[in-house]
Amino acid sequence: MKRIGLTQFLVEEHRQHGNVPSELRLLLEVVARACKSIGHAVGKGALAGVLGSAGSENVQGEVQKKLDVISNEILLEANEWGGHLAAMASEEMETIHPIPNRYPMGEYLLLFDPLDGSSNIDVNSSIGTIFSVLKAPEGMSTPTEQDFLQPGAKQVAAGYALYGPQTILVLTCGHGVSCFTLDREMGAWKLTARDIKIPNETREFAINTSNARHWYPPVSRYINELVAGTTGPRDKDFNMRWIASMVTDVHRVLSRGGIFMYPADKREPDKPGKLRLMYEANPIAFIVEQAGGAATNGHQRILDVQPEKLHQRVAVFLGSKDEVERVTSYHLE
Repeated sequence: MKRIGLTQFLVEEHRQHGNVPSELRLLLEVVARACKSIGHAVGKGALAGVLGSAGSENVQGEVQKKLDVISNEILLEANEWGGHLAAMASEEMETIHPIPNRYPMGEYLLLFDPLDGSSNIDVNSSIGTIFSVLKAPEGMSTPTEQDFLQPGAKQVAAGYALYGPQTILVLTCGHGVSCFTLDREMGAWKLTARDIKIPNETREFAINTSNARHWYPPVSRYINELVAGTTGPRDKDFNMRWIASMVTDVHRVLSRGGIFMYPADKREPDKPGKLRLMYEANPIAFIVEQAGGAATNGHQRILDVQPEKLHQRVAVFLGSKDEVERVTSYHLE
């Protein structure tokens, strides 16, 4: 079976839907190449001396791994010079990264979590890269943080790379979700799944149950129903899966249904959640909705949340539509 590559897919996507102009296509190709480089660094591991701590902290106060820093640099350097971007923002950096003056300024904004699931790096478990593309506001001359603060519904593209047994790229440009697998011999992304749909019927959920004592009542109520199995109100048994890498947990949901949850809890009542709205929740919510699922913060659709700051956090409930609607309804009660 002859499989098409990423470039051909994007060209045909634009012919069919008019949603991937050449500047956006070139940008996505550059991001995909950067993900290949990150995947190569991840694959080398201890052989390249890239495991362990970098001895620094990011803007969130989290200890950075060497691969966090390397991945961030790869994405910055790959995307600076192409002329497709006005600025970038990363989970690892305090503020935005404008395109240097020596390069032409493009019409898009790129946000990314360079390496999601860093706690899994040193135990050789799967990790990933998440990215989001926004259109720069009309008439913008010098990019500022404010230009990035657009609701997730305004994204023009979003995706993630997953560095596992296979290296894959999952992408949406607003007309469904497609998956590409890296042919390591050829160094090329090949289309391996088109128009992915999240199964609505599910018996799996993903949540860190070690935090159960800190949950708010709606989350406790929902999880108690699931773990009660056939003896409870749901009248069926559920399995829990938790890998502690959002990309990996979400890809499982995308592949076979389920619900992924990272709720706010009582430990830090002033914080609306743990995951970052701009770098994690928005791009993943866009993908999940395009695959027929749902994504909320427990009270409203994630893609409708108006960002107020670059590193804003948010509670996340996403996956199979019926399950997300059920746990959201418990919050709204």
